Amino acid sequence: MQWGKLRAMTDDLLLLVLTVGVLAGGYKIWQLSLDAREAANRIAKDTCSRAVVQFLDGTVAFAGFRLARQANGKRRLLRTYTFDYTSDGFERAQGFIVLAGQRLEAVGLAGTPS
Repeated sequence: MQWGKLRAMTDDLLLLVLTVGVLAGGYKIWQLSLDAREAANRIAKDTCSRAVVQFLDGTVAFAGFRLARQANGKRRLLRTYTFDYTSDGFERAQGFIVLAGQRLEAVGLAGTPS
């Protein structure tokens, strides 16, 4: 009877450790995503400022992600964000930002707002 209780306690402890691990991993992924979004917001504001256009809505929108291969063959996750801006205050145009982690890979603005 003692071994049965010990076995049940061990199973419960293992389940608890696994649950905590999954929650911690999920939190880490969520935090990395928030950090990347903050970096994208900062880059969008700086890009609009340098291009002398107005950054609209004050935030970027997540557009997707993909895996890409580096020159050394390792894979990395690229996140793409979009944002709106205007040069005349009336018509919107859309820009984009591609990040690898928090590092800028590409940024672009449309030629003319439409």
